Amino acid sequence: MAVLGLSNLIAQDLIRFTQGLASGSAHRYGRDAVFTDTLLHTWHISGARPPAEGVVWYDENGISKKWMAVQADSSGLFRDRQLSNGYLYLTYRSDKATTAILTVTGHSMAYFNGAPHAGDNYRYGWLQIPVALKKGLNELYIRTARFGGVTARLSAASKQMQLSRLDPTLPHLVKGDTSTMHWAGIVCLNNSSKNRQQLTVTATAAGRSITTALPPVMPMSSRKIPVQLPVPSSLQGNSTAYLLTLSEGGKTIDTLTIALQHAEAGQHQSHTFISDIDGSVQYYAVAPQAGGPGASPALYFSVHGAEVEAISQARAYKPKAEGPVVAPTNRRPRGFNWEDWGRLDALEVLSIARKQYQPDPQRIYLTGHSMGGHGTWYLGTSLAGQWAAIAPCAGYPTLATYGSADGLIALESSSPVRRQVLRASSHSNILPMVQNLAVGGVYIFHGDSDRTVSVDYARQMRRELAAFHPNFTYKEYPGGSHWFGDISVDWPPLFQYLNLHRIPQSSSVHRIDFSTASPAISSQHFWTAVLQQEKSLQYSRVQLQRDSAGRRITGTTSNILSFSITPEIFPAGTNINITIDQQPLSLTLADPRQPVYLQKQNGRWQLAAAPAAGEKGPLRNGGFKSAFQHRMVFVYGTKGSAEENTWALEKARYDAETWYYRGNGAVDVISDAQFTEQQYPNTGVVLYGNAQTNSAYPLLLAGCPVSIGTGLARIGSKEYRSGDIGAYFVWPRKGSNHASIAVIGGTGIKGMRAAESNQYFTGGSGFPDFLFFNASLFMQGEKGLQAAGYFNTDWTLGSDWTEQ
Repeated sequence: MAVLGLSNLIAQDLIRFTQGLASGSAHRYGRDAVFTDTLLHTWHISGARPPAEGVVWYDENGISKKWMAVQADSSGLFRDRQLSNGYLYLTYRSDKATTAILTVTGHSMAYFNGAPHAGDNYRYGWLQIPVALKKGLNELYIRTARFGGVTARLSAASKQMQLSRLDPTLPHLVKGDTSTMHWAGIVCLNNSSKNRQQLTVTATAAGRSITTALPPVMPMSSRKIPVQLPVPSSLQGNSTAYLLTLSEGGKTIDTLTIALQHAEAGQHQSHTFISDIDGSVQYYAVAPQAGGPGASPALYFSVHGAEVEAISQARAYKPKAEGPVVAPTNRRPRGFNWEDWGRLDALEVLSIARKQYQPDPQRIYLTGHSMGGHGTWYLGTSLAGQWAAIAPCAGYPTLATYGSADGLIALESSSPVRRQVLRASSHSNILPMVQNLAVGGVYIFHGDSDRTVSVDYARQMRRELAAFHPNFTYKEYPGGSHWFGDISVDWPPLFQYLNLHRIPQSSSVHRIDFSTASPAISSQHFWTAVLQQEKSLQYSRVQLQRDSAGRRITGTTSNILSFSITPEIFPAGTNINITIDQQPLSLTLADPRQPVYLQKQNGRWQLAAAPAAGEKGPLRNGGFKSAFQHRMVFVYGTKGSAEENTWALEKARYDAETWYYRGNGAVDVISDAQFTEQQYPNTGVVLYGNAQTNSAYPLLLAGCPVSIGTGLARIGSKEYRSGDIGAYFVWPRKGSNHASIAVIGGTGIKGMRAAESNQYFTGGSGFPDFLFFNASLFMQGEKGLQAAGYFNTDWTLGSDWTEQ
């Protein structure tokens, strides 16, 4: 083990760990709410003594394993088979208490002196974590991935606050642009024990300055802050240098110089914006229209593959005469597989592109490569009718069959509780919804020698489409690997195919066959909209046919409680007959442009008013993960025991670190004493603790039939009395039609620690409205699940939940 003195750290500024202990295989995490981590249970829950070479521990099957000494190679990399799906244990001996910066790469998470911290599993190297060194022995448990390969180092924290040159989010300065200001995202480290709330950054370039008031940065943390940059009156050379001055109360704390690259108006370029998901700075990239902007151009929307930056995606395309190519980010080069917040990022950028380029609304196209090929299948199916044609390249249809870095999504389980959990992932499987694609063109493009994403996925989708699609094209590129140059995406016949297609006018679409797994993900399809489901997050389907001459609409539904029809083609004053599931209805149209609402009551369809605002529907349909948007705030409890309060603070910080790493995100992290509804109106709120340990809990969760408190958890009248129950659940925020409250906590410290894993930030993972489990989850996986389920559409508790 590495045992080093603090004086060495100060003298050398940087210490690399070179010796440690490896546990052997100890955990199984994936794209799921359910995991096992035997060693974490042994140490974190049961309180076993620290490791030493030769010390024996036992996995979930009772098989004995030993901690073994490992050594880093000359580059500082720990690579040993004993690290595969295990832990690396390192120590550092300090001669006094102080602050340092911890940088680890190649891991999924770490515990430093018992506090959880985000992992850098993609080995980017820019995740800097301020840590408090205590006098004496400091311990570091690093959770390693399947292939090991970990580096770890400590560096001295020379300032209480500092701006980092690593991982900026920057735009290009485009010649001829008349904007006066652009946004940048800059990492700021708070290496102190104080919550910094009165910070500003002044950006100066070419004689112009702008000062930005910053959001709070919690103690011992990093946050990517939004900084306004002035645009010079003229651009000289290839770049513009900016001086950033970080101040507190008018006193300069740190400075940093950055440079923005210049781009000609016709060159590939990056643009930044403030995301409504969390208020962070994000970017998208563009291959501008050849010859300059034209009236009502086409819009090509291209989603990138894993480890590909949006600007690299845009640069793979030669400028098109028909219109620009716009590439969103998925929030990171890996991000969320274009699901969850990756989907929301795509929608934000699509909205910006519509406003910026004013495209022909019938000529909007979707394409993408590899993970972006999956994104094309996913977004194309979920948002069918919004694309004239889609073109997945080297893609895979589902995470259930391909998986990628975080593994597969499970589809089946023998556990009834886990089946409830898995239902929340149904939106990720597009195969039961593939008939949505019938209304637009599809061009499937794949290299026939692809060893990364097998061409068998393309052939699978060719078979799927052949059963119903009237107009799709399939092309295998002879000898093509996963990437065979820019033509892997910029394939001329592909664009020729796209350009032949138009989104049909709603008035010309007389047959509807539309499925969705959640109205909040996908609701509207031409002249119908699925508004509410009988069972939340389970596939819903509506099939309709309208007959203008016969003045009738007929159809069938599955798992739909409420939907709407916009008659549109029938004149005002027309009497029309509507037959749904063989149940006849009739009405006289007042305004055919207005939706007609139908609701199922006691098994019978009736004409009705629109569902009440605040109920489940397109704006808010439940699922625990839905609370992590609408500029959410993380609120940790301070009213419990010292151990519980420490857990809540550290868990909130761990989630904020993970959100930053996974989603290029930023979020306010505050205590329950700091939270007020007036300061954070109409936003998502994530509470850490329980009804007794977090004072914001009773303020926000009055009337919720699911609850956790010290020693007691409830679902309706069902009580679970134990101190080791963990919980995740969601509840609508009172007074808001879209924001939600999420609760992460437990009935005691063991239950809280059982809730520590943040698998909900894994793209495609499913979490129902509420989920209870106990600490045995670490050892027994799904056997540790206690109960899971979904609220009714009016957020009451019905029968749609199951216990073990």
